[in-house]
Amino acid sequence: MTPHTVTAQGAPAHLPWKLHEPGACGAGSRLHQVITAAQAQDRCALGMYLPVGYPNRLIGMDALHLLAQSADVLELGVPYADGVLDGPVIQHASRTALDAGFRIEDLFAAARELSSSSRAALVAMSYWQPVHAYGPLRFATAAAAAGIDAVLIPDLPIEEATSSWTAAARATGLGTIPLVSHRTQPDRLARIVAAATGMLYAAATDGVTGNPQPVSPRLPDLIARIRGLASLPVAAGIGISTPAQARTAAAWADVVVVGSAVIRRMQASPRAQTAAAAAAGRDFAAALRPRHTTREATR
Repeated sequence: MTPHTVTAQGAPAHLPWKLHEPGACGAGSRLHQVITAAQAQDRCALGMYLPVGYPNRLIGMDALHLLAQSADVLELGVPYADGVLDGPVIQHASRTALDAGFRIEDLFAAARELSSSSRAALVAMSYWQPVHAYGPLRFATAAAAAGIDAVLIPDLPIEEATSSWTAAARATGLGTIPLVSHRTQPDRLARIVAAATGMLYAAATDGVTGNPQPVSPRLPDLIARIRGLASLPVAAGIGISTPAQARTAAAWADVVVVGSAVIRRMQASPRAQTAAAAAAGRDFAAALRPRHTTREATR
């Protein structure tokens, strides 16, 4: 049986992204290589998110190194006080990192260290204001040099990205990762997908990060729509709070991204935050192996 051919609630069947498909972009990037390697192992790739500098530089870097032992993709968050997509958990983590002295250069320093010491692909997640303040081309140049494969800017509309960010990313070889949801209209989805170069990010639930809702029943259809327009991998994230939810989303996505759940575990173990992060990584990674178990769960 081919991965992704079994879907829930009558959603259209589809195949996962393949590196060798005609039109696939970024074949040489570490991001696409780790996704391909996960598929070769008959599993969905695991992405783990943590704001850089949370709860401080030392503990945060130790946590990221431990998460890299389980994750295929590390999503390095740029702490920002006014993130419109962030739920209370990530808002608190971002404020903590900012209070501990986070600076944008810390993102690049973390990426350099992680890219040289782990196999995980690196994705940066930042709101537009920090990128704009630093300078789009300057940011893209530093990110690419540090080993970051692609950047997700969730609050940058496609109309503005074309003139302000896309050129800088392409000039430096960075992949761009737009965020879409089931509410994205078909014509707009087509424009967004056409401009993406790294990966597509599908909202797995409605609402902000860390919300307690179940995986949206619209996720299979959303991912099927994306695959009909793009030869890029598709990640699912936002609200993936438990290994069971990760397993559900993995039936359709190429990458499942977990963030608030890791931070919650760290907050619950203030004297052993790095160990808590490592345990979270192991638990979510175990939920994604092997894929045939995920498929059976969706029958």
